[in-house]
Amino acid sequence: MSKIVDELLYSESHEWVKVDGNVAIIGVSDFAQSEMGDITYVDMPSEGDEVTKGEDFGALESVKASSELYSPVSGTVVACNLDLENAPEQINQDPYMAWIIKVEMADKGELGSLLNAVAYKEFIEK
Repeated sequence: MSKIVDELLYSESHEWVKVDGNVAIIGVSDFAQSEMGDITYVDMPSEGDEVTKGEDFGALESVKASSELYSPVSGTVVACNLDLENAPEQINQDPYMAWIIKVEMADKGELGSLLNAVAYKEFIEK
């Protein structure tokens, strides 16, 4: 059973979002990391890069597969979790602490299309 954190929002591509003012903190769900297996590399944008809702901003690589990361919101990358460059396994150990990027949102209204914890749980159980 995948862990789902109640206070986060989720995309159907399995990214989570924690809202902090006008900043979206983005990572991948427990379900996503468990499907991938041991994560060996995280490809992420640079600070200052623009991301667009629904478009890829990077990728996770594991011993099993490579998976694109899709931005749940549009905006400007204001921080990247550089710890993941040397320790990508942090995503497997605690996917809700191992955020990948922080984005200054261009339109907070985009959050309305994301799933709450209950809806995400129903989505992954389908």
